[in-house]
Amino acid sequence: MKLTLKACGRAVLTACINAGLALALMLLVEFAISGSLHLADPYLYAGLLIWVVVFTGQMFRQYRLCHCQRAQQQ
Repeated sequence: MKLTLKACGRAVLTACINAGLALALMLLVEFAISGSLHLADPYLYAGLLIWVVVFTGQMFRQYRLCHCQRAQQQ
């Protein structure tokens, strides 16, 4: 249970950072193209989709790494 929570925490942190950076990049491009910072709904949906994809991938990766670390300690 402790390993699952550790993996989940790391996955959430990584997903939030990546989604935030992607959202910032989308807003920067929007400002460069139109000259205004308009946060449209598609940007929010894209940020959420990026968060879900990154979280899923990182959850499996971190969970596997935690189990490998536990197996090496035993």
